[in-house]
Formats: sequence, C-alpha cells, structure tokens
Amino acid sequence: MDSHALQDFQSALTCSICMNYFLEPVTIDCGHTLCQPCLYFCWDESQTPRCCPQCREIVEKTDYRTDTVVKKLTSLARQARPRSDSNSGEQLCRTNGETKGLFCEVDKSLLSTPCSESPEHAVHSYSPVACMAEENREKIVKKMDPLWQKTQEMQDKLNKEIRKSESFVDYVVLRRNMIKVQYQMMHRFLLEEERFQLKTLEREAQEILQQLRDSGIRMAQHREKLKEMYRELTELCHKSDMELLQVTKEIYTRIKLLEMQKLQPVNPELSSLHITGILDMLNKFRVHNGLIQGWANRYMSLPDEVRNRIFGGDGATENPQTLESYVIWDVEAFKSGKHYWEVDVGNTSNWIIGVCKDFTSDSFEGKKGFVLFSSKKNNHCILSTNSPSLIHYLQRPAGRVGVFLDYENETMSFYDVCRGSLIYSFFSSSIISPLTPFFVFGSP
Repeated sequence: MDSHALQDFQSALTCSICMNYFLEPVTIDCGHTLCQPCLYFCWDESQTPRCCPQCREIVEKTDYRTDTVVKKLTSLARQARPRSDSNSGEQLCRTNGETKGLFCEVDKSLLSTPCSESPEHAVHSYSPVACMAEENREKIVKKMDPLWQKTQEMQDKLNKEIRKSESFVDYVVLRRNMIKVQYQMMHRFLLEEERFQLKTLEREAQEILQQLRDSGIRMAQHREKLKEMYRELTELCHKSDMELLQVTKEIYTRIKLLEMQKLQPVNPELSSLHITGILDMLNKFRVHNGLIQGWANRYMSLPDEVRNRIFGGDGATENPQTLESYVIWDVEAFKSGKHYWEVDVGNTSNWIIGVCKDFTSDSFEGKKGFVLFSSKKNNHCILSTNSPSLIHYLQRPAGRVGVFLDYENETMSFYDVCRGSLIYSFFSSSIISPLTPFFVFGSP
C-alpha cells in the first residue's frame, strides 16, 4: 500500500471528534462512525433530542453496538503504524543495537529479538510491543462500558432523589392540612396537641429535607467520579503503545474501589403521631363489631398479570413470581351513613385496602374506588393512595388498619389503629353509593 493510500486508510479510521483512531467505534443512524466514548460524552452534555455530532441529524436510537469490522480494521491500523520512539537511544538494545520490539510479560521489559532468545529470557513469554499494547487497550475497554452504565444509573438515582424531594415538600403541605382538618372534624379543643403535631411535622420535615439534599450532593459527586474515571480510561486508550505497557494494577484497583461504593437513597418517613380520642370516636360507627361479615366466603386469587402490575412492577418486590395474592370482598355494600371497620394486615408488606363501586380486578387501580396500597420495593415498604396517585412518606402500619367511610361529610379515611393516628383522608364530592369494602393481600 503506497503512502497516499495508507494515509487515506488511516484517515477513514479516525474519529471526527477526538481525531484519534476509533475506540469502540459505533455507526449511528445517519451513517457516521464515531468513538463510543466520544458519543457518550457529547450526548451526556447536550439536551434532547440527541443528534449526530458531525452532521446534526436527529437520531432515534441511543444504544448502538460496537462495529466489529471497523474495530478490527482500526486495531490493525494501530499495530501497523510506525513507533515514534523506535529510533531513540532508549529503544535500541545496548548489546546488539537492534530495536527493542518485543515485550517480556514476566520482567515487564522491552527486548530485541536476539535478547529474547538468550538463556535469561528463553523460557519467558513475550509478544510484539504493538500486539501487547493492543491487548492492554482491550482490557481497559472492557472496564469502560460497565463504568459508564454505573454513571447513568447514578444519574437516574440522582433524578429520583430530586423528584422525591419535590414530592416530599408537597406531601408535608398536604399532611399539615390533613392534621388541621382532622382536629376540626373531631370538634375537640386539643390545641396543644395539634400544635405539638404540627411542630413535630415541621422539625422532622426539615431534617429529612436536609438528608435528601445531602444524599443528592453525594450522588452528584459520585457520578462525577465515575465519569472522570471513564474519561481517564478513554484518554489512556489513546496513548502510545509504550505508555499503555506501563499501565499497572493500580488503575484496576481504583476502578474496583469506585464501583464498590454503593450509595443508598433516602427513604423519608414521618412519624405517625397519636390523636387523642380518635379511636373512641371511630368505634361509635363500627360495623358488625368491626369485622366485615362474609369475607371468608367471598374471595378469589388475584390474576398474575394484575398481581405483578401492582406488587411486582419496577422492582416492587424482591421476587414477584413467588407472590400469592388473594382478593376478599364483603357481601354488604354501604349506601349512606357512617361506617368504620378494621383489617388486620399483620406483618404483610403487600396489601391493598379500600372500597369500590363495582368490584373488578382493576377496581383498585383506577378511579372506581378509594384505596390504600402497601408494597415492598428495594427492601422498603411504600404506602400510597389513588385518585390521584400519591406516595405517603409515613410509618407503615403494623397490625390493624382502620377504615372510616363517612357519607355525611363526604370523606373516606384510613387509620393506623396501633398508633391511633391518621394515615390519609379522601375529601371528595364524588363518593358514590353503593361502595363495597375489599382487601387484597399477598405474601410477606
């Protein structure tokens, strides 16, 4: 191959962004080929929609496989390029004057061909410098993709922590209003207790918000460390063969230590504070001594599709396939008045309690009822309600959950019986009749 053809060949294997030989080349929708790291950095720092850094054409995909043909050609081109230091005094053997073109894997030293045949190195393993450097480069490349994936995972965690902070602030405002309304509805002058609850709420909220801010800072810092390590490895792969041969185990140790750092998100949890006299008031409206009649005779297994959608979606449980869920509902529907009953959830993490108009498998997923959910996600139990969907940053009830349906005041409330505290109240003019109590329970 003449010099002009070789130059064109090498140019075709050069990235237009970093102007180095391709590193893990990917060919995107528009047909341009770029280094995968270069593409990652460009898209990481730009706004959507993502486009080709070279022609600016918008691309649909963001996940591309390495172009193995271009990668092989690039590797051959790198190995075929002349060593810039081949004629320097340090690279010439003092014994025979020949270029040190081999690398001894045992002594980690450069050798000339005659020296490699000497008794001192005869039993050692050695390879051409360019070939050995390419092997080192490939070892580094294999560490890079998992590192970038962890960078993106950390960004996702950071985004969730930010959204959680915003959601928590809104929830605290809602919680404050619910406490005030609850005391007003009881028609009791418990001003000191109400003040204490509101003061405790504000103090805990400020502490949790600070924890969330600190967590966000740690996640952002860790993401930058991962990204900088990825950048360092990228630059290392573009270095000369001789520099690549000097790579030690130290850098792999640094990568391992960085990957071992596990940052856990903050799980906000406000205290469920006791409301004096609340259970005495509710017990005046207990139905059937608080036990819903007929439940033992009216139940069905929850379909797998629905069960996984509720309890097993997005990592809601550790192993959703092992869950066994059942739905139990009452023979009696309520049409008016005030009604209170309790459900013993024990230590079960996955359950649903509520009322609905016409019981179907999706009654507790849409707007057909008023529902309290408990589900386990990443070893943490989450409380939520529907209409609208709302996460409750509150201690999970253990034991019995009280349900109070009040047609007169158009409210539907859930209580933590053991703590004597309010979980949540629906205030809705859309409370219709009849409404049937139901309970969904799954494996712990």
